[in-house]
Amino acid sequence: MVSAAQGSRTVLVTGASSGIGAALARALAARGDTVALVARRADRLEAVRYDCLPTSPDTEVWAADLSEPEAAAHLALQVWDHYGGFDVLVNNAAVPMRRHVTRLTMAEVERTMRINYFSPVAMSLAVLPRMLERSAGMIVNVSSLGGRLGITAEAAYSGSKFALAGWSESMVVDLDGTGVSVKLIIPGAIDTEIWDQPDNDAPLYDGPKEPPEAIAAGIVDAIDSDTFEHYLPDMKAIIEAKTSDIDSFIVGMRGLGGREGTEQ
Repeated sequence: MVSAAQGSRTVLVTGASSGIGAALARALAARGDTVALVARRADRLEAVRYDCLPTSPDTEVWAADLSEPEAAAHLALQVWDHYGGFDVLVNNAAVPMRRHVTRLTMAEVERTMRINYFSPVAMSLAVLPRMLERSAGMIVNVSSLGGRLGITAEAAYSGSKFALAGWSESMVVDLDGTGVSVKLIIPGAIDTEIWDQPDNDAPLYDGPKEPPEAIAAGIVDAIDSDTFEHYLPDMKAIIEAKTSDIDSFIVGMRGLGGREGTEQ
């Protein structure tokens, strides 16, 4: 494995078959990094790998379902052993869950938490001892603006992303001085497949969306930075406004979602 200090890295990216993950894989490969591509859809992964190969000939794919944390942890170690280690783990894979809280099932909540929170945690804990042993490594957790504010009809999704943000904040403090760093990515509305999911309610948001390539470029910059938290695009002011007046924020969110469930 070539170290990051030499200008080239080995990076494991989950959710790499489309959206932010695919764009990030291509961006990393373009700079000469080796990318381990992980997602469910093997055919889509192969298409991304094909794009990466000219500048990243050692890029490989692992088609896997990350809904089982134990299997996700095993996969992370499998990738580690294949390359003899990797420099960066990017926990990007996630699923949406747009459902009014009065109609959510526990099964839906648990699946969302497994994929969006427990599997990233499991993969991180699996490779952390190996990163600590060599005093080097980075874990990048891709949360969401929904991990900093509760979104109407997305209680399960926001809950999973809040959990990932809180985990990341505590983790970066615990790992101070170890050589292992943590980055938290907070994307806003991104133009990906997350908005068109047949098993979800229709999205309430219908505004402008950032291209995944712009977010991928921001993540590459975040990896190279000394800063923990990265809003892509920069929407930190929205979070600060919400924190300063949470009651007004809740009133505004209620207005977006109507009054579904209030008569139940």
